[in-house]
Amino acid sequence: MGIVVTIIAFVLIFGVVVISHELGHFLIAKMNGIKVVQFSIGMGPDIIKYTKGETKYVLKLLPIGGACMFEGEDGIYSNDQNGDDQNHPKPEGAFNDANVWSRIATVFAGPFFNIILAFLLSLIVVGFAGGDTPTINSLIEGYPAEAAGLRVGDMITKMGGERIYLSNEVTLASALGGGEPLEIEYKRDGQKYTTVVTPQFSEQDNRYYIGFTIGRTIQCKGFDLIKYSAYEVRYWLKATVKSLLMLVQGKVSVNELSGPVGIATMIDETIEETKPYGLPTVVINMINFAVLLSVNLGVMNLLPLPALDGGRLLFMLIEVVRGKPVSPEKEGMVHFIGFVALMILMVFVLYNDIARIFVK
Repeated sequence: MGIVVTIIAFVLIFGVVVISHELGHFLIAKMNGIKVVQFSIGMGPDIIKYTKGETKYVLKLLPIGGACMFEGEDGIYSNDQNGDDQNHPKPEGAFNDANVWSRIATVFAGPFFNIILAFLLSLIVVGFAGGDTPTINSLIEGYPAEAAGLRVGDMITKMGGERIYLSNEVTLASALGGGEPLEIEYKRDGQKYTTVVTPQFSEQDNRYYIGFTIGRTIQCKGFDLIKYSAYEVRYWLKATVKSLLMLVQGKVSVNELSGPVGIATMIDETIEETKPYGLPTVVINMINFAVLLSVNLGVMNLLPLPALDGGRLLFMLIEVVRGKPVSPEKEGMVHFIGFVALMILMVFVLYNDIARIFVK
């Protein structure tokens, strides 16, 4: 039964996140008069498909990924013509015939809709669980926080020059700070104070600690609900970007990347850990997982890499600067090479995910 629940949760979470992404492309394309030839969810063989209007809707076997295919996007037209023959003109609504800003909006809409989805789901999470303020609950004896003069009840407002809104941001700054001294601004009895703390390394946990427990939950309604939901999305955006920067800098190994198998494993572990607290808690944690995944998908797709939305946007921005598009053949070759590299990376990540399961 456990594996069935995990599979259902995995399919639902991935489905919602991917549909949101592709729906962004779809809706903005329609608004700009771009014909959508196919809207598909999943990968692999088709299992359900139907055509309505000018678009074919397809559900594929594997519940990962999706695609929104536009008329003539890669020089391929729905009537199999190249448009040069006057007897067979190009169909209307071709992607490349739209002005460059319409194309930019259409491509950017996918990742942007992922961020919108993350915010809407955060409304549910925060509405149920409340907002987690960065208030110190207790101090650990012998650690730097105590020596720096911090007290229980202090609310952290800045760390390392970055504004802090949630307790998770404090944990992130502490864990990723690399042991460097951190300037901490905090509020006590309505007054703001500043101190400098050098995190202490724990050999047991292989990470740095400041020396306090933090996080005080407040119930959120009205504007507070909107505000703390936005803070949640902001936190996940910051965590994702910082993780990518650490990967580029070599501070995080590519072996730590996770793909669908790794994500399914994390979902299973989260369900097992939270099910003693009841179904509502499990559901909220799954929604929170969807927030994380949606933000990650949005950010990753905006990376200026071939075959990703960010890579396509880069070529369009070059077109804006040059005043004319890059040769479709050259752009297509770059995206093809990027797609092959992406598939190789996916195989590598899949291997690591499976290897980690057997190591456990």
